[in-house]
Amino acid sequence: MSEYERSRTMPALPEHVFDQVNSVEMLSSWLPEDLHVEAGELPAVTVHEDRTGADERALFRADKEQMRVEWGTRDTGNYAGWLQVAGIGSGASEVTVHLSFFDEADDPGGDTVRAALARSLERLEEQVLLRVDGSPG
Repeated sequence: MSEYERSRTMPALPEHVFDQVNSVEMLSSWLPEDLHVEAGELPAVTVHEDRTGADERALFRADKEQMRVEWGTRDTGNYAGWLQVAGIGSGASEVTVHLSFFDEADDPGGDTVRAALARSLERLEEQVLLRVDGSPG
């Protein structure tokens, strides 16, 4: 099993950040560019990965009260993850994303995952700032 975690501070209220992450329709604006999520009857979703060309049945759950989203594979149990948004005062938020790969064969490697997490959080911040004030960060 491999686990990865990355956090980023964002200059936006936690509610604004969570509004961006809890919508399946907006996931593609900040997830790694090679992942595409299509909503089914929630919490069911399908994730397409360009790298492998595979579609994976998955789950996506959002808990607005906890400002947390969770996801994972439905059939294989190969991976799971979560993203937590926390207010840290002065209109800022800390966003933490965590991934667990339960099958080593599905782990693309530490460097790849860490880079993808960093870029995803960067893209998320860009999208949040565009929605909040209409200008790029």
